[in-house]
Order: sequence, then structure tokens, then C-alpha cells
Amino acid sequence: MGGKISMAAFFVVLAANVLQSADGATYKVGDSTGWRVPTNIDFYEDWADDRVFFVGDVLVFNFTTGKHNVAVVTEAAYEACNTTDTITIMCNGPARITLNRTGDFYFICAVPGHCSAGQKVRVKVKNGNGHAAAPAPGPMPN
Repeated sequence: MGGKISMAAFFVVLAANVLQSADGATYKVGDSTGWRVPTNIDFYEDWADDRVFFVGDVLVFNFTTGKHNVAVVTEAAYEACNTTDTITIMCNGPARITLNRTGDFYFICAVPGHCSAGQKVRVKVKNGNGHAAAPAPGPMPN
């Protein structure tokens, strides 16, 4: 009987973690600064380095429509601030992007001069759910 209870508890915890992983954390890029040309060229790089991102997390880019945008680009376009070869571009703020795979994501502002002034961010996305609560303890041994 104890084996059946332990197995049932395991599946309840597993199901809870799977359901929880569908809802990732939401990050406001740049926090209260939002998405704009920063005063420190490394601002967004430092912002991203202070966080751990997982598949399912959502990035919110808060910006004024018409003054900024957010473009998803390749690593090469990110490094060169190439604004002509974007994967996708969102021109209406705020823009919400769900991180749907592991690996690096590259974002820039495609308004001329903004990327080279530091309005760009790379996020490294890990697999798993680092935001889930710790599993419930198992049954006590007899």
C-alpha cells in the first residue's frame, strides 16, 4: 500500500510541476527604465546577466510607439546592429515576447542609432522551470 501512495504522490507533484512550467515568469526588460536608449551602453547586458530565463518566460518591452521598436535578430545582426535583416519587428509598445525555446535570443531597437547606443539585449534561455515551487516532501518512512 505504501508503494501506491508514494507513486500517487510522485505523480501529483509531477503534474503540478508540468502545469506550473506552462506559466513562466514575466520580466519587464530594463525594469523601471523600460526599453529606451540607455545612459550606460552596457545597461541591458547587465540587466540580462542578473537574471536566469527559462522556456515559457515572457519578456515585456515597454516603449513609446513611434519612438522605439523591438526587433528579433540573429547573433550576427545583433553584434553589427544590422537593422535591415530582422527576423521579426514589433512597432507597438508594449511588446510581449514569449521565450519558446532554449538558447540565445537577440533583440535590438531598429530605430537608427539606438542599437549602437546600447538599446539591445541578449537573453540566454535554459530548459526547465526554475520558477516552480519546490516539490512537496514525500511520505515519511515507516
